[in-house]
Amino acid sequence: MKKLLVYLRDYKKESVLGPLFKLLEASFELIVPLVVASMIDVGIAGHDRNYILKMCLIMAALGLIGLTCSVTAQYFAAKAAVGFATKLRHGLFAHIQGLSFSQMDKEGTSTLITRMTSDINQVQSGVNLVLRLFLRSPFIVFGAMIMAFTVDVKAALVFVVVIPVLSVIVFGIMLINIPLFKKVQGGLDKVTGITRENLTGVRVIRAFGEEENEIQKFDIVTDSLKRMQEIAGRISALMNPLTYIVINAGLVALIYVGALRVEAGILTQGQVVALVNYMSQILVELVKLANLIITVTKAVACGNRIEGIFEIPAGMEQGSSAPGENEKGVVEFDHVGLRYYEGGEEALTDIHFKAQKGQTIGVIGGTGSGKSSLVNLVSRFYDVTNGKVLVDGVDVRDYPLGQLRDKIGVVMQKAVLFKGTIRENLLWGNENASEEELWDALRTAQAEEFVMKKEGKLEEMIEQEGRNLSGGQKQRLSIARALVKKPEILILDDSASALDYATDAALRKSIREMPGETTVFIVSQRASSLLHADTIIVLDDGAVAGMGKHEELLEKCEVYQEIYYSQFERREVE
Repeated sequence: MKKLLVYLRDYKKESVLGPLFKLLEASFELIVPLVVASMIDVGIAGHDRNYILKMCLIMAALGLIGLTCSVTAQYFAAKAAVGFATKLRHGLFAHIQGLSFSQMDKEGTSTLITRMTSDINQVQSGVNLVLRLFLRSPFIVFGAMIMAFTVDVKAALVFVVVIPVLSVIVFGIMLINIPLFKKVQGGLDKVTGITRENLTGVRVIRAFGEEENEIQKFDIVTDSLKRMQEIAGRISALMNPLTYIVINAGLVALIYVGALRVEAGILTQGQVVALVNYMSQILVELVKLANLIITVTKAVACGNRIEGIFEIPAGMEQGSSAPGENEKGVVEFDHVGLRYYEGGEEALTDIHFKAQKGQTIGVIGGTGSGKSSLVNLVSRFYDVTNGKVLVDGVDVRDYPLGQLRDKIGVVMQKAVLFKGTIRENLLWGNENASEEELWDALRTAQAEEFVMKKEGKLEEMIEQEGRNLSGGQKQRLSIARALVKKPEILILDDSASALDYATDAALRKSIREMPGETTVFIVSQRASSLLHADTIIVLDDGAVAGMGKHEELLEKCEVYQEIYYSQFERREVE
């Protein structure tokens, strides 16, 4: 949590002025019991109405000044807390953007969302309350005790006993609750995860009639969260009754001692009232402090979770080398192995091949055979476990990431479009692309026809994730976005799965006819998409089962034969 306080450095003035104004307000509040005592002992005892009126005006003035100080303190505290949360959220978002695919896979999307939203809101509330009350409440508590000693030492000894007992209760409950609230936030991660999963997969769930099962899974997770919250809530709920018991016991003792001291002529009635007022102030402030402790406990637990994300090393180490005059578009896999998690099985094993400039490399295999894993290594979305991947003769780990990815255009398995116009989505590929370049890319991607039919053409709005487009339209726009970049290496990761065979064939023909010599990787489960590839790599359980042209593989590779003949009718060989 301490490391997060660096985001408060731009709000040093507010962080100092907020507590100072609260202390100023508290100082005026501590004077009020003395004014009341004076009013009772002098004004009421002497039937002096003018004195009583004078004391009333002084109390009103103290209240007005205290209100002004309180409002000012709240302004500075709110400004610092909101500014802190804003900068923290920006910092966390930027850090998450720098995490590698492996790190994000390990942490999980739902937990990152919870930290960006709920956890930061809890920390913001904690900072706000700390700036307002963390100094004020102890100041009132100990200030009231000191003021009580100025009134009467013997009666003030009650305060000396009460305050440590209350401190043990408050801080004991805080220490118990910190790990409990951490578990609660972990439970919230699970609820967020299952909710997100259901919302993104709602069509599949309904298609298979799994609503009841998903509701049961959700109930189990939420019931677990409820139980954790109930345990933490019950312990927190002990705070108020325990503090009230101790304070009221202290009040009884104080009134008893005060009565004896008044009877002995040592104390006046006004002084006893002042002591009772100080004890009441302690009660009120400790209740506030108890609520503050609960909020701070949650904030510390959430802050530690946020800090845990910051402690993950951001992304991958970047190199500084740049290729010399090597031929561009050359990709080489040098005995590459990949393992996603430590201790897990290898996703890729001993992959070795070289793609020359302008070649088309097809990658085919069954589900889970490692096709996407292979092409993700070219862009360095993941790092190899063994061997190395070279682009233009340089290890991808020696490139600055920006320079490496400027060479590559990637179309993922799942077409991802952002809310905005078609033009804005295409310009992700190259923000300086001209109108003609955009239409050329659309034409190559077989998307020109349907874009022309749109009322706004390039200015047509696309909803988030392209919800107002069909699957094929989304894929074609994603391909066009990559083509606008005019990359040296183009990776199509099963990005034509939603296209019919005719459109797929036209797309492949257009890509082959593009000006320049672009090295193309086509990942597909359709054998027909790879028939004309210069080299087809057949993967089976992460290893190369065969490599060569279509005719060679059809003759010698059993895995390729199985895939091919499952899609095409086997011809009788005479």
